[in-house]
Amino acid sequence: MLTPLKTFSVLKLPIHLSDDYTHWLLECIKHNQGVHVVTLNAEMAMLAEQEPQVAQAIQEADLVIPDGAGVVIYLKFRRKQQKRCPGIELAESLIKQLGTNPQEFSIAFYGGKPGVTKAAATQWQQKIPNISIITSHGYLSPEEEITWQQTLKDKQPRLILVGLGVPRQEYWIRQHRYLCPQSIWIGVGGSFDIWSGTKTRAPKLLRENNLEWLYRLYQEPWRWRRMLALPQFLIKALLS
Repeated sequence: MLTPLKTFSVLKLPIHLSDDYTHWLLECIKHNQGVHVVTLNAEMAMLAEQEPQVAQAIQEADLVIPDGAGVVIYLKFRRKQQKRCPGIELAESLIKQLGTNPQEFSIAFYGGKPGVTKAAATQWQQKIPNISIITSHGYLSPEEEITWQQTLKDKQPRLILVGLGVPRQEYWIRQHRYLCPQSIWIGVGGSFDIWSGTKTRAPKLLRENNLEWLYRLYQEPWRWRRMLALPQFLIKALLS
């Protein structure tokens, strides 16, 4: 039996507390236990307040990790010392662990613009030569979508990374995880862009000081309205 992780409430949303999410997920794979992982940040938490379907998707997930700086700060306000766990880093650690045994553990990349997921897979194959990755971009026709779903059902990859953006990726995972019931499903947002080299991630100094959001705003200034969720979230954290 797997040891359940401790759960804390963040604005009525669950967050699971752990020092090693990778180890827990590897144990799930060992025991053939499928998991839907949600990477929670302030923007997503505020969206959940406005859209009940988003809140439901988060509440029904098997593992919710503190992806954003705002969530970690919220926990600190309540004397919970939990390190931030960016979804991209969790995904990378699992790829490295599973990729060395391609005969037993294949991986799926789904999402992004045409060519991006394939480029991301190529970069990983250069790092781990024998890794087994199947890919598809996120702009499929209805017919192509059916074919991709059948591929997942046939191949049964043990790690499925979905980069369709929030909340579309969470909805897609909830709807289709029955295809691979023993797999780890993670919504990874724009991770394929980073791995493919299409975009760059924030410098380590910014990441370590919970300022990755600032670098993202620098790269994509059109996101400024969405970034307003962070101060709104922190105000709610102080008042709640």
